[in-house]
Amino acid sequence: MFGKPDALGTLFDGGFLLRGGLPALLRELGDFLHKDRPTVNGRTLWENVMGAKNHNFEVIRQRDNPVFDTGGVAVLFGNLAPRGAVIKPSAATPRLMEHSGRAFVFEDVGDLHARIDDPNLEVEPDDVLVLRNTGPVGYPGFPEVGNMPLPRRLLGQGITDMVRISDARMSGTAYGTVVLHVAPEAAVNGTIALVRTGDMIELSVSKRRLELHVSDAELERRKAELKTFAPVCERGYVSLYTRHVLQADKGADFDFLVGGSGSAPPLDSH
Repeated sequence: MFGKPDALGTLFDGGFLLRGGLPALLRELGDFLHKDRPTVNGRTLWENVMGAKNHNFEVIRQRDNPVFDTGGVAVLFGNLAPRGAVIKPSAATPRLMEHSGRAFVFEDVGDLHARIDDPNLEVEPDDVLVLRNTGPVGYPGFPEVGNMPLPRRLLGQGITDMVRISDARMSGTAYGTVVLHVAPEAAVNGTIALVRTGDMIELSVSKRRLELHVSDAELERRKAELKTFAPVCERGYVSLYTRHVLQADKGADFDFLVGGSGSAPPLDSH
């Protein structure tokens, strides 16, 4: 729905608001919305936005003139992401959205930072970079580290994008062929914990598939060898978080909040 990439500067410097902002965006979405939903001011959603003006159709596109014919986000499934993973095709390199390559694995963010700029790193442009232990449990707080940098040696060769896969998340404004939110994550023994450098990985955005080409028998053997994940903290809030946080496909919410929508405080509090 947003405008061309060269208009992003306009979005970031406040131009999005000047072009009509969120009300104008909602107005363009039209029938995709539940228009009758009440809002905090007592009016319905549609009553609040029906008069909004779009002052620049290059920044906030109309539905019959999209930047891309397909959605900006795709959810992938496969044996590498049994409960799903997310990619943003609108930010990806088209030729890489149907890609098979050799996995090159980083165990965690520390491993990534320690090796990614090594001039002798044995990684090639068609490889698939895999970063794990960065999900809600593995890296409490579910950080924006999924948009991992490219190896410095390949950057020096003019390589500007590679397929990258992680159980982390990243900023919605980041670019690249990056697969995120792999669920289940490595820290809870998801398949991403079983990937080894040299395995073949297939990404097919058109088929919404993310496959690790390793036999089920071999995956079971590797799973039996996994060590129990060591919690980041043994006590305190971080310990509570890691014991009760749900996976990315469940919104990284706390399990004890599922099914509840809050309640009034039983006593005065100030």
